[in-house]
Amino acid sequence: MTLSELLANEELRQHEFPVTRGKTFLAHAGVCPLPRRVAEAVSHYARQSTTGDQEQFAHPSVLNGGRQLAARLLNAQPDEIAFVGPTSLALSLIASGLSFQKGDNILVYFDDYPSNVYPWMALAEKGVQVRLLNTRELGAIRLAEVRGQVDEQTRMVALASCHFISGYRIDHQSIGKFLRGRNILFCLDAIQTLGAFPTTVENVDLLAADAHKWLLGPCAAGIMYVRQSLQECLKPPIYGWNNVRCPNYVAQEQIVFRTGSQRFEAGSHNFLGLVGLHAAMELILEIGVENIGRELLRKRAWLLPALQAKGYEVLQASAATETTTGIISFHRPGADLPALHQKLEAANIVTSLRADRTGRRYIRLSPHFYNTDAELHRVLEML
Repeated sequence: MTLSELLANEELRQHEFPVTRGKTFLAHAGVCPLPRRVAEAVSHYARQSTTGDQEQFAHPSVLNGGRQLAARLLNAQPDEIAFVGPTSLALSLIASGLSFQKGDNILVYFDDYPSNVYPWMALAEKGVQVRLLNTRELGAIRLAEVRGQVDEQTRMVALASCHFISGYRIDHQSIGKFLRGRNILFCLDAIQTLGAFPTTVENVDLLAADAHKWLLGPCAAGIMYVRQSLQECLKPPIYGWNNVRCPNYVAQEQIVFRTGSQRFEAGSHNFLGLVGLHAAMELILEIGVENIGRELLRKRAWLLPALQAKGYEVLQASAATETTTGIISFHRPGADLPALHQKLEAANIVTSLRADRTGRRYIRLSPHFYNTDAELHRVLEML
């Protein structure tokens, strides 16, 4: 199935994405609806699991195949991919597992999504200085800001690949290349770009992304990437039968972690979620991440001036194409945006209502590749 085939065939579109039969869903930066093939994969596995050992019907093909698919998406190696659950857990494992010394500092963005703030803030208890990155606009993190706010004691920079409200997409390759030259670790929260735009790890050391947004997968079926050369340096803060060696399930006198990405997977896997993630990644790769990214930018290109013509202020309205995404957040002074959000909801148009640190509210549109121009025109009519 190609993108053009999908958008030209409404019967096929509704078959592959059942949500389109009754709703215009424009909230993929929040929690996505499941595509048919993802739901069917989970359902089929669940039915199989009524007849025997749940693990038997998924292991090892789902784990090995899933690592290979994730590695293709990230341009990584399969043994650099761990399945530990939601983004929050993966980032917390990274923050807790690294060894910091008193006087080290890390650079984070305070107005990022809390999952990528709190794990780093907690390091202050260990004597790590948590520095808050200054930007001129919400989420607009450029190489110049990063370069000017690190020093010889900076151990890590932890950023999101895209801001969850403004939709600003950072140049993570340039930032990562600069940081590697300074021997500073770079951790990327990629949940807002993985599955929507190319997000590869040539210049990234650590990465986390759950599946329930642009990847079109189940909740808490996320990907954690740890560069191979860093795996021995990242000590897992959790222990279990799966990541610590225990021949024949017999505890040993010494704790010895397994090698590779399995050292971060302490216990039993969320196979229901991973079966869905596997199907979702296959779908994304079938359509093509580059194709998806181009389609999202095409939609944004005509939506933005149409919103401005209706008197709305759009975040990142003048941003360059390479820093924009499918996230379009807008507001209008004096407008009752919660009421407008409810009006859209009543018309079966699903959007997100978000607010920044000042309390200003925004309606956020985040269409995916399968949304049609006709659906978006209907939203504009409602506005």
